[in-house]
Amino acid sequence: MTRVVIADDHPVFRRGLKALLDGEDGLEVVGDAADGQEAVQVVLDLAPDVVVMDLHMPVMGGVEAAKQIQEALPHVGVLVLTMHEDDELVFAAMKAGARGYLVKTTDDDEIVRAVQAIGAGEAIFSATIAQRMMGYFTAISSSKAVLFPQLTDRERDVLELMASGLDNPSIAHRLTLSGKTVRNRVSAIFTKLQVADRAQAIVRAREAGLGSPSQMGTQVT
Repeated sequence: MTRVVIADDHPVFRRGLKALLDGEDGLEVVGDAADGQEAVQVVLDLAPDVVVMDLHMPVMGGVEAAKQIQEALPHVGVLVLTMHEDDELVFAAMKAGARGYLVKTTDDDEIVRAVQAIGAGEAIFSATIAQRMMGYFTAISSSKAVLFPQLTDRERDVLELMASGLDNPSIAHRLTLSGKTVRNRVSAIFTKLQVADRAQAIVRAREAGLGSPSQMGTQVT
């Protein structure tokens, strides 16, 4: 039997979800909570297999509650069931240890299957959430292919030459730019990389694999 706790600040929704889940094949609702702090306490007291949790609750939000539950009882599967599906909340919940994420518009049968899956140790996400996750990780993969994607192509050229030890006049000569243009590019690089000076920018660049100390032919000041 998979023992379930429901955490949601809307009593009508809690009752409806309890009616949906309780008595379903292999499911038993053993407790409920109206806010995140109460959810943590109920889970600690009852040690269920699954907690179905909203994210926006009073006293303590669902993300923090999920984090505390996972730290105390990592075997408890957290299934987020909420109205909110923006990327920030989705990945905050995942980072906190949630094994599943559904929106409240999900069909009843899918919610039941999700609770059963989480209870069996699986991870499950609605189709829309899964698509957003794929898009998010695809974007991360693409950004990793380009070092410092916040920089323009020309700013990356300047940064690489800085990391190779060239000063501004040498960079201007190498890239056929004016001295003023190079100074402007360097200033933009400092701002976008959030570094205080040239030395910090060079460290960031070399850590990312740009430039090479062996290429240094000009003293950096």
